[in-house]
Amino acid sequence: MKNQKIQIAIFAAAIILCATGYINAPTALIGGFIFSWLVGHPFKEYNQKATGLLLKISVVGLGFGMNVNASLNASNDGLLLTIISISLTLVLGTLIGLSLKINKRASHLIASGTAICGGSAIAAVAPVVNATEKEISVSLATIFFLNSVALLIFPPIGQYFELTQYQFGLWSAIAIHDTSSVVGAASAYGHEALLIATTVKLARALWIIPVALLSAFIFKSEKKKVNIPWFIGFFVIAMLINSYFPQLASINSGIVTVSKIGLVITLFLIGAGLTIEKLRSIGVKPLLLGIILWIFISVLSLLAVFQL
Repeated sequence: MKNQKIQIAIFAAAIILCATGYINAPTALIGGFIFSWLVGHPFKEYNQKATGLLLKISVVGLGFGMNVNASLNASNDGLLLTIISISLTLVLGTLIGLSLKINKRASHLIASGTAICGGSAIAAVAPVVNATEKEISVSLATIFFLNSVALLIFPPIGQYFELTQYQFGLWSAIAIHDTSSVVGAASAYGHEALLIATTVKLARALWIIPVALLSAFIFKSEKKKVNIPWFIGFFVIAMLINSYFPQLASINSGIVTVSKIGLVITLFLIGAGLTIEKLRSIGVKPLLLGIILWIFISVLSLLAVFQL
């Protein structure tokens, strides 16, 4: 369908439908992919920037529904598991990458994205290891594809194992790569799961800093500037406001509601950015590496949350 006016009209209708609250995150993701495949994205050159900005704003908005003390408890519970899973994933990624004869930098990017927070980790680590555009693209495509799969299959798996809201929130924050898919899967599971998952995932994202610095040392790069996710600071401020200014409860509740809608729209845009061409560009070996690492961290973290 080539007519841009028709594309824009259908695109606008889809966004409005996502904003009604009748569409959940997995449906929005699939809908976005189908829309892009059948109709074509009228604003594809702006899609990535719009997705990143909307995700950050929505995550900050969720902070207005969280309590500081509860969030600290959740972060503490996930701290040891975070350290273990990140370390093992990075080591395993290097070993498997060597055995599959995958480019060392590409292997490290995929392992970093799996270990910490998907595309954000890759974007932070890539400059300090002097990664090429192709290495970055392959890594992002691998993580992006697995994120999409995780968003769809994690809630049913959680229900099958009868995970509590707390267990699922912790598991998804550790086992799913990108923040967008973490909050999408957790929101489909339940409100408490969403709060836990968001807090633990953002705390996990701070590990970008030491991992990027370690990467610079390993790859002997002089580019040691690390991009710190600025929105985490605003998320913490939002939590503090919600925790210590109870008189703003009604306003905060409205912000959280709007933020959840923003997340659904974000997942639609992410789906719209997932094209057949991107999937074909991944390659068998990088995808295999990504799948192995993902299964490893998913099973390890699931066994751990069973003990909670």
